[in-house]
Amino acid sequence: MNVSGGDPVGTAKTAEALGFDFVSAADHPAAARSPYEVWTLLTWIAAATSRIKVATRVLGVPYRAPALVAKMAATLDRLSGGRLILGLGGGYSDDEFRAFGLGVPTSAEKVTGMDEAIRIMRGLWQQPRLTFTGERYRVEDAVLEPKPAHRIPIWLGTYGPRALRVTGELADGWIPSLGFAPPDQVPALLDRIRTAAAAAGRDPDEITLAYNIEVEVGATPRPGVVCGPPDAVVEQLHGFRKLGFTAFNVMPAGPDVTEQLHLLARHVLPEVEQAA
Repeated sequence: MNVSGGDPVGTAKTAEALGFDFVSAADHPAAARSPYEVWTLLTWIAAATSRIKVATRVLGVPYRAPALVAKMAATLDRLSGGRLILGLGGGYSDDEFRAFGLGVPTSAEKVTGMDEAIRIMRGLWQQPRLTFTGERYRVEDAVLEPKPAHRIPIWLGTYGPRALRVTGELADGWIPSLGFAPPDQVPALLDRIRTAAAAAGRDPDEITLAYNIEVEVGATPRPGVVCGPPDAVVEQLHGFRKLGFTAFNVMPAGPDVTEQLHLLARHVLPEVEQAA
């Protein structure tokens, strides 16, 4: 479940009380629609809750040095009792790079950087010392302690052929958005991920598939949003499950987020889980 403006901590507490599995926040440091820095926000939420997981959806790799993110992730995961889902992406908006005075990577450089970042993070979490030299990032005789107490899941928000291949080869999960990966395109995208996973000697079924969707229960249907009475919303989510998705990151739409959370928890999600 996505949290953003308003009262994100209050929303997260409500979501936890209603039984949601995780809350997420996007990483748009130079965008007015994202009033809070994602890492600070999720840390604040984790400190105010006890069970619900926190997810970056998704952290723009070029904004931060991967070795530093590895340290940040290990710290937050340990302090939260193992509740971090580390979502990563190549960095969506070139305008945000320019706004904050950062170099604008090409699409190819973004994918290369994401690949290298995962290898650096996993290496630092698993090895006593790490030296890695890539095209975009490097570390030399780096040490990260304490190590994470468990495997921190990395979910990628990816769409292009090469990025999907990296997802299949390295990621624990895939979290595309409905607007960028509509249902009719999902089978072909998933095929690329599964093919890459199998080629890397991985079980494709071990990759979590989470759909990032905007939902408004009770609203008049409109493009790009899962809308309608509860039974219509349930039917649409059933359709997404048939595509292979095993989790949903819901972004409640409409003027009353709390009301939407209650509607989802009472009338929608139990029906979807029962049919899983």
